[in-house]
Amino acid sequence: MIRIGVICEYDPFHNGHARQLRLVRERFGPECVIVCLMSGNYVQRGAPARLDKSVRAHAAVLGGADLVLELPLTYALSSAEGFARGVELLSALGCEVLSFGSESGAGQALMEAARLHLSPSFDPLLRRELETGCSYPAARQRALEALGVQLDLSRPNDILGLEYCKAIVSSALPMQIFPVRREGDYHAAELDPLSPSASSIRRSMAEGGDWTAAVPPEAADLYLGAAAHTMAAGERAVLYRLRTMGESDYASLPFGSEGLWRKLMREGRRQPGLEAVLAAVKSKRYTHSRLRRMVMCAVLGLTAEDLAKRAPYVRILAFNEAGRSQLRDMKTRFPLCDAGQRPEDLSYYALECRAADLYPLFAAQGPFQTGEEQARRNVFV
Repeated sequence: MIRIGVICEYDPFHNGHARQLRLVRERFGPECVIVCLMSGNYVQRGAPARLDKSVRAHAAVLGGADLVLELPLTYALSSAEGFARGVELLSALGCEVLSFGSESGAGQALMEAARLHLSPSFDPLLRRELETGCSYPAARQRALEALGVQLDLSRPNDILGLEYCKAIVSSALPMQIFPVRREGDYHAAELDPLSPSASSIRRSMAEGGDWTAAVPPEAADLYLGAAAHTMAAGERAVLYRLRTMGESDYASLPFGSEGLWRKLMREGRRQPGLEAVLAAVKSKRYTHSRLRRMVMCAVLGLTAEDLAKRAPYVRILAFNEAGRSQLRDMKTRFPLCDAGQRPEDLSYYALECRAADLYPLFAAQGPFQTGEEQARRNVFV
């Protein structure tokens, strides 16, 4: 029975995600097992997930996934390259195929770009472009074009797709890829029910709009009863952290190279709000996502050393009967941990619990109690 891996955030799970899972089954057959490795309560854009991970995992199983595992915290808050380390976890768990969304749908071109990116010729070209003062994404695009790549890598799904392919190539993983061409605009402000962007759904939720047509009906029922979490709701907690951190705390943050941590320290101590902090630190060389991830790591107390850690286990969040039937074999391949279970690696567990205890500070309705992580249970559909 073939296992198909998907790395995702599902913030929230919507019709576009359901379409991808449906196309996976059409391609690999109804008996294939779809294993989703999903970000927990913090997502790669450097923000708390709007909806709790158990709610999102439940919606994913209702929408076509068989098993939802948690992408470890130190992967979920990494750059695209670090986020893509999830490919190694899926391969270790026996997934033979990786499926991902792609604006181009050009799997062969992405694989070729990945090989060239890892070639000795790439780094000198990249350094030359960075010396002109352009951002890393722009420098990477120009360097790959100089090597003959004719692919627009400025779009978010293809950027992640490139990193997934790099992870497969660099680690010689025995995985095929199945890119699904993404319909619609990833950053679209207007809500398109058939091909929605997650950001447009979150915006509609926040503004009290009608977003229900953009998600599967079963998911809509779950979302309507779930607590919302936003960066704005926890802004004062964020500013408190930025204003009370010491110099050594700032220096140990990830993404703070080239003096960026000093700039964040200065502005974090004097600006009146988080957006003002980000605006004061922002330059054309550093993306907003990088700065937001840096801030979120500061709030959670994650250092560059923490973010480089390999996950010692993966948490189980939700499954159906087909997913449950795979767990025994998967546990012989890589350590899996039930939701709420106390693992053997207590240092990584401490990171998880701290992050879980801080997540309620971002609840729009006001902070909830701590200790939710230890009381969490798997969702069986």
